[in-house]
Amino acid sequence: MLNKDIQLPYGAVYFRKSNPPREDWERDYATAGQDGLNIFRHWFMWSAIETTPGVYDWEEYDRQMDLAAANGIKTVIAELIHAVPDWAVRKYAHALQVNADGTKLGSYMGVSSATGGFSNNGGGAGALTLNCPEVKEAAGKFLTALATRYKDHPAIYGYDVWNECNYSADVDYSPYAKAAFRKWLEKKYGSLKVLAKAWYRYSYAEWEDIEPPVHMAPYPECIDWLQFKRDNFYDQMQWRIDTIRAVDQKNTIVAHGISGAIPNMAANGCDDWLAASKVEVYGFTWIQARKGSEAWKNWYGVDINRAAARGKPFWHAERQGGPLWLQPQVIGRDKEDGRVAEPEDIRLWSMTSLAGGARGVINLRWRPLLDGPLFGAFGSYGMDGSRTPRSDMASAMAKWANDKAQATLWEAKPVRGEVGILVVRETQEFDYLLNHDRKEKPYPEAMWGAYRAFLENGVQPDWVHIDDIAAYDFLYFPYPIMFTSEQAKRLKAWVENGGTLIAEACPGYFGDRGHVGTVQPNMGLDEVFGAREEEVEFMPDIGDRIHFDLDGAAVDGGGFLQSYRLTGGTGRGHFTDGRLAVVENAYGKGRTLLIGTNPSVAYYRTQGKVNGAFFAELLRWSGKKRHVTLSNAALFARIHKGENGSFLWLVNPTRTAQKTEVTLARGALAQSQAVWPIDHIGNSGIEVPPRDVLILPLDS
Repeated sequence: MLNKDIQLPYGAVYFRKSNPPREDWERDYATAGQDGLNIFRHWFMWSAIETTPGVYDWEEYDRQMDLAAANGIKTVIAELIHAVPDWAVRKYAHALQVNADGTKLGSYMGVSSATGGFSNNGGGAGALTLNCPEVKEAAGKFLTALATRYKDHPAIYGYDVWNECNYSADVDYSPYAKAAFRKWLEKKYGSLKVLAKAWYRYSYAEWEDIEPPVHMAPYPECIDWLQFKRDNFYDQMQWRIDTIRAVDQKNTIVAHGISGAIPNMAANGCDDWLAASKVEVYGFTWIQARKGSEAWKNWYGVDINRAAARGKPFWHAERQGGPLWLQPQVIGRDKEDGRVAEPEDIRLWSMTSLAGGARGVINLRWRPLLDGPLFGAFGSYGMDGSRTPRSDMASAMAKWANDKAQATLWEAKPVRGEVGILVVRETQEFDYLLNHDRKEKPYPEAMWGAYRAFLENGVQPDWVHIDDIAAYDFLYFPYPIMFTSEQAKRLKAWVENGGTLIAEACPGYFGDRGHVGTVQPNMGLDEVFGAREEEVEFMPDIGDRIHFDLDGAAVDGGGFLQSYRLTGGTGRGHFTDGRLAVVENAYGKGRTLLIGTNPSVAYYRTQGKVNGAFFAELLRWSGKKRHVTLSNAALFARIHKGENGSFLWLVNPTRTAQKTEVTLARGALAQSQAVWPIDHIGNSGIEVPPRDVLILPLDS
């Protein structure tokens, strides 16, 4: 739960030893308190604190906590056991993580802290494997000492565990991880004989004969390896939480990811749903300088985190507040594309996250680092800690957000979206294996294309995990090439009970363990869709040549091509060569629409220049009404509802003021002043300032 002493957390990451300079701390804290910031997060790095075995240097961290208490600022303690002491790298050299190519991880300088002890694999795991009992014991002692020291400090808010929940795609092939993999397999399969049949390997004599796969390809052993790594690293996350909870049962446990479930859930373990399930507050790092500042990307970052939180409080855990120099993600991009953050950008990025349901905003730097390649990056305040126009904007927002007048606003939550974009972990895992060595990446293009197409049609598309489909009555399944028979049964029952499902080509083409079904659609889904496959073409490299129609209206395809023959459904469209491309069907109380290619890929690849009308027609076909209809497509709308008040958020990501008319599916605008900003409605209608939002109360 969010801390009852803070209405809306608004602050920054401050101390990453050895920045900022010690002589500025007292002044900086006073400035932050005066500017209305109420929360700081610091990296409590194992490598910087346990200087020799069993000897802890807490002095600078104690000072941070005491200054926070003196200035009315709460502190999130970010445990960083993946910043490993150099003495531990030597002492436990046998437990270094190993990459797929056989190289061992080591101790390097941290890019985001200019402090030693970080691994060189780019993931969120340290150089040492926690599968080694000695390493786990040593790290556990540090976590225990950390929680024991600060659990009763008046400044503590809680603990952030496993910074940016993810790991490298290339780890871990150490002997300890291999042993853990074998135990995982033994628990799953029970015997070598059962495993041999599942893996198509028939000459294992002992469990020790099993080696994790190095070459990633669409085989059962690789599927198991991906799923083991996920279970292994998230079990270690749970161990972190349990270790802290053994000492501190009262303060909040939080974590944050990188909104990376699309497309990095399979390769890098960015399972936001699993991570969020373990903590009380979840969050996300989203930095426009690294992602791009297009409006749909900002919405994606917050929307997938909201879905993963499943109703829990969540926040924008790391929001950009300043420029980024010389990093590979920005080279060649326009200055205005997040490279130089202006005050209006900070307002827009923060407000978009709040409009998406985030209930807290934390800048990933209070002031920039003075050392290392990220010098000068991301801070709202100046290199010397002085105020800037960017920090003035952050201060104004922090004070506004924590004014008691906004209490009702933050109690309201975003309503459920009109459509759900279906997310199935196994689908992404198989696509990752299928296309591991290929340039074509149809999975993320399809997922993002479908999301963007609905979003830019004035719809709120929610990301819906396969486990959460009961809460929705309309789902769109982009690129559904693989899932399990159990998931197929669940989808079948969902449609039969009244759900409306639109699926792109080849639903469940690959079933359990990646096995191709001889009848397509696979796993009994031919009944659900009222059609069977006539022909299939897996040629995503020339998928842009695919074209079809829906009731005579031209549509561009992409990805794969699957044509059909009817077995009870109704044909609604054909490919340009005459083969059946679209089938509508009634199944039980529900309806389906099967589309024999991936129009979402075409939308993504053309930046929305094609297929916009097609996705609008899909919404009409579904019978769903937009929550809000705007006359100006440059704006985005979200409705938040609460017991004590409801609100309409209008977001303008453009650099010019935008006017619009508003039509609500339910309710009406209240005849009262805007919550942010004022003077919103004139004779010419509703106007939203550039890179800003307009928040209007609704009559309940």
